[in-house]
Amino acid sequence: MRIRLMTPLKLTLGFPPSVNTYWRNIVWRGRPRTLISKKGRAYREEAIWQCRVQRACKGLSQPLAVNITLNPPSNHRRDIDNYNKALFDALTHANVITDDSLIKRLTVEFGTIVKDGNALVTIEPYH
Repeated sequence: MRIRLMTPLKLTLGFPPSVNTYWRNIVWRGRPRTLISKKGRAYREEAIWQCRVQRACKGLSQPLAVNITLNPPSNHRRDIDNYNKALFDALTHANVITDDSLIKRLTVEFGTIVKDGNALVTIEPYH
């Protein structure tokens, strides 16, 4: 069933792990493999739960515009582009969106420092 978003969907999720810690390279049975790290899997599970609590499991399948405000847990230096992958994978696994290729416009900004950090996500139809 195709769900079409008519009004903006606003979510508050945990602060995502950096792509630098999201992946792990291992050798398994003599072959190199790339896997999602333990930290990445924990974030995804927590984000799925948060999406369910916020009743955001919509299965959106239309072109989307996404605005993200990253409120970090501390004032460490961070690259703004290192957090989208974990966030979009979590939204896809939570069935908020059917595929992150549907995102046609993306705005990301850093907000204020907050305890434990968070990500404020607004999803709207893309026109």
